[in-house]
Amino acid sequence: TDAEVSIRKKTFTEVQTERLEQAERTVLIKCPPKLNEKKLLQYLSSHGNINSHFFFENRGIHALIEFSEKDSIASLQDAVGVPSAAEHVVPFKSRLLTFTLKNPVSQAAEETPVHLSPQSHIPVKELIQKLCHADSISSQMYILLNEYQLTEENTKLRFLACSLVRDFTRAYFPDSTVKPFGSSVNTFGKLGCDVDMFLDFHDIRKHATKMKKGPFEMEYQMKRLPSERLATQKILSVIGDCLDNFAPGCVSVQKILNARCPLVKFSHQPTGFQCDLSVSNSIAIKSSELLYIYGCLDSRVRALVFCVRCWARIHGLTNSVPGTWITNFSLTMMVMFFLQKRSPPIIPTLDQLKELADEGDKHVIGGYDCSFVSDLSKIKPTKNTETLDVLLGDFFEYFGNFDFRRNSINLRKGKEVNKPESSPLYIWNPFEQDLNISKNVNQPQLEKFVAMARESAWILQKEDKTQRVINKEPWGLAALLIPFGKSNHSKVKNRMKGIGSETIRSLLDSLKLNNASNLQKAVGK
Repeated sequence: TDAEVSIRKKTFTEVQTERLEQAERTVLIKCPPKLNEKKLLQYLSSHGNINSHFFFENRGIHALIEFSEKDSIASLQDAVGVPSAAEHVVPFKSRLLTFTLKNPVSQAAEETPVHLSPQSHIPVKELIQKLCHADSISSQMYILLNEYQLTEENTKLRFLACSLVRDFTRAYFPDSTVKPFGSSVNTFGKLGCDVDMFLDFHDIRKHATKMKKGPFEMEYQMKRLPSERLATQKILSVIGDCLDNFAPGCVSVQKILNARCPLVKFSHQPTGFQCDLSVSNSIAIKSSELLYIYGCLDSRVRALVFCVRCWARIHGLTNSVPGTWITNFSLTMMVMFFLQKRSPPIIPTLDQLKELADEGDKHVIGGYDCSFVSDLSKIKPTKNTETLDVLLGDFFEYFGNFDFRRNSINLRKGKEVNKPESSPLYIWNPFEQDLNISKNVNQPQLEKFVAMARESAWILQKEDKTQRVINKEPWGLAALLIPFGKSNHSKVKNRMKGIGSETIRSLLDSLKLNNASNLQKAVGK
């Protein structure tokens, strides 16, 4: 829609700021079971004008109400009472409210059905049936995108979850903000994905640079700690305890403070989200912004990413649990690289985006150059007109025959470069150029990916759509979203021919790098 297009053209920072501001004017209400929507909205309107609202199901019906003015929330909270339960309560007045009917019997007759916004995507079986009714693979891919992508309502709920956590962090750090990053904001989020959020103190530092006038150097007296990591751990430890002890709806709080990036995991029951809270990770934010730009440039980008990720999940190539398989982030970067390699390219390289950056876009974080253009209107649209049908088949063909043994994937340059070390899959971190984002992937998992890509390319090339439709069999994308069974097992084995010798070659290469004792261990294994 036109509205969606206008949203797409805003910069990443503009969208973030706007949504965070909306969230501050929002309350979440657990509604009575016998609900009259008109009466509820009528009552709430007495506290101020309502900008938008929607209802959703999450262990009962909830309403998200966004007021036009922040004062309306204070007005509503003045009318709300403290729970009269026998047990003791923590007297924190949040923006999570429960409404019950005063006269349930007399008001039950006034119940009206409300439209509920879905907060999860349809099951794969149902999706496959929908795809079979499409008229082309391109149409199938857009159907999948529409079924799986985050809705406007779900996005508002994600920003509200961050805003509710921020209400607690401000008790300790009044100028702090809590912002989502990753899949919630990069345009590649799927309904049901976790909410990654970070605690940001950057506004405090910006404020400090303004205080330069006058005859005195002025600064706050602050607790000093030997390292930034220790400060992060202490802050998250206290915030984790605070959420665990005082925050309504925050359950299963886990403090994982010794991880490479310390975080607090928790479940936010009112919104239904699993959340990960960390402290300002500037490079992760720049990665979110980069993907946001790529996702906004061309509608084919998101459609291809969603389809490849759905395909990978169904075939067990990705997993929600950390391990030796390819992550969604790595897979997304592989799609971006493939689109940079088209002729003409569908999306620009990171170096090309850096050339378009102005002074305000220049960022060096921890010694790494993270500069790239933020204004989408400065990026020339692609002249590439390939259909998604072609792109999907060519993606599988390209990576089914990619020389993973020698080459690595570099989005900054948009070309294959020699692997700097012997990891089976090497994808350069776009910003921290000395890091491989796919270091976790082992050789068997990479081989499985290659075999599945080859099999999928073969299915798309050889299948007879008309015959499959007559036989009422899944075709196109739908055929790829069915696990390849025993009948396909020998075919997959044939597609894996040549991969085995690659494995032996790469094993010999890595053995050359090791000393004699390591060689003995490898032979023993």
